[in-house]
Amino acid sequence: MLPPKIFKVILDKYFAPTDRKALRAAGTKAKNSNKFLEEIIFADGLIDENAFYEKASEYLKVPFMSLKGREIKKEVLNLIPGPVAGTHGVVAFDRDKTEVKLAMADPTDIQTIEFLRRKTGLEPKVYVTAPSDLKEALRRYHAELEDDLRVIQDASGGEAAPSDLKKAAEELPIVNIVNTVLEHAVYENASDIHIEPAEKEVIIRYRVDGILKQIMTLPKTVQSGITARVKILANLKIDEHMMPQDGRFKIQIQDDKLAFRVSILPVYDGEKIVMRLLHEGAKPLDLEQLGILAKPQKIVAEAIKKPHGIILVTGPTGSGKTTTLYSILGLLNQPGVNISTIEDPIEYRIPGVNQSQINPKVNFTFASGLRSLLRQDPNIIMVGEIRDQETADIAIHAAMTGHLVLSTLHTNDAPTTLPRLIEMGVPPFLVAYTANIIMAQRLVRKICTYCKKEYQLDKVAVGELAHVFDTGKLLNLFKDNGVKLAGTEKTLENIKFYRGEGCGRCGQTGYNSRVGIYEVLEIDEALVKKINEHANADDIKHYSREHGMLTMMEDGLIKAKMGITTISEVLRVTKE
Repeated sequence: MLPPKIFKVILDKYFAPTDRKALRAAGTKAKNSNKFLEEIIFADGLIDENAFYEKASEYLKVPFMSLKGREIKKEVLNLIPGPVAGTHGVVAFDRDKTEVKLAMADPTDIQTIEFLRRKTGLEPKVYVTAPSDLKEALRRYHAELEDDLRVIQDASGGEAAPSDLKKAAEELPIVNIVNTVLEHAVYENASDIHIEPAEKEVIIRYRVDGILKQIMTLPKTVQSGITARVKILANLKIDEHMMPQDGRFKIQIQDDKLAFRVSILPVYDGEKIVMRLLHEGAKPLDLEQLGILAKPQKIVAEAIKKPHGIILVTGPTGSGKTTTLYSILGLLNQPGVNISTIEDPIEYRIPGVNQSQINPKVNFTFASGLRSLLRQDPNIIMVGEIRDQETADIAIHAAMTGHLVLSTLHTNDAPTTLPRLIEMGVPPFLVAYTANIIMAQRLVRKICTYCKKEYQLDKVAVGELAHVFDTGKLLNLFKDNGVKLAGTEKTLENIKFYRGEGCGRCGQTGYNSRVGIYEVLEIDEALVKKINEHANADDIKHYSREHGMLTMMEDGLIKAKMGITTISEVLRVTKE
């Protein structure tokens, strides 16, 4: 369907005389039934669907195509995998040597058009068509899929033999489905793929920019085949259904080399699969690209120049800690230094760095691995995570004996990290004298640059912000951190912020990709004294705030004013 904003513009431009009372009633009905206004208007016969899309064709300057009664060759239809066609409302109905003709209800969906250009290797020629025409064409996919999948056994009713599972995994429909799910995830910039068995279907979800969204549903009959296919790719046991399994495989999609980290977990309706996408060719970002502002950048840059000490990055799972550590390693990676890491797992390969992965099955843990690393004459050590007192003790002592140590810890913010280490059994004086900086972080979604618009906060938004932040300090926060304000921006209500309205390039979300928000705690002599005196997290936070440390919320609000993210996104992430 068309984006709601475009639909309304066409409605107002070409169908103004239509019964406004009936349209308002349709709007209420759509809201109450959680449906699109477009669906209600066409279903209730207020406007003829084809007539509307002919006007949409005129407005969007895209040719109109009716698919009713049109014969589409199977090889043309199958240029677009069924799951993609159904999810994005697009059908290939004709082609020649260089061009493929696409019928779409939303011809502004640039992302899908670009994906199909890469997928087919043909130049897309886009036509707008009515949603009912698309539905009729999409039924052909379901009919063909059911025919193709009759050869695949549903293993949910009992144990299937490994040979049967292997055969199912190698059937062409299953191979195509799995390949499509993987390729489509790459193009959608997904970080994770979730394949979830339900009672009567299989649900595919992608995590994009930190948010899970449902992409497609598949028949229950394909479940065993898909699971077996992923297990074969990841070199796992296909006949093991009762125990969790972890694996990894690599593929190449055009010029992009990717690794998929696979986790399989038995659940009530089968086995759930989660795959983490790792771009192997990805280069470490610099501090500015990470989103670290100018003042904290200087603190980080000075800290990593020190020949010894410990640098800690904290935050929950999925907050970008590993990316930050890899970026710092990229800055430190020089021919004259020996860098060694112990990780779980190795997410990216860094040339020139000696990377090891823990293996608890042979007692190769963070603690034992770290001991071994210290015998490898390292200058710089990265420990993937400090999980226990033993690892913390070894890391701290390594920092005291002339090594620069980088690691992560699970805490909510920077000030609570120091007491957390002390709680783990590390003596306060060791924590105080070895810690260089502590960085806490979260990831926020960036505003889509194609649909970014200015706006001002209304009373409700001001109230929400005031509930969690002293808004009286906001103007000074911007001025102190070099954010330019217009002459009219003298009160909170007059400050211009930004948000994405939603477009085809961002999937109507208003966001595209993510950036970090940070707080960087520098350990100075006065703070060392406080730590030795067993200062609690509140005392440390109060001191650090008085001496210029930006909190993650403040960092996020600055980025909101700069037009990088939105206030609502900052509030969402900092509340977690």
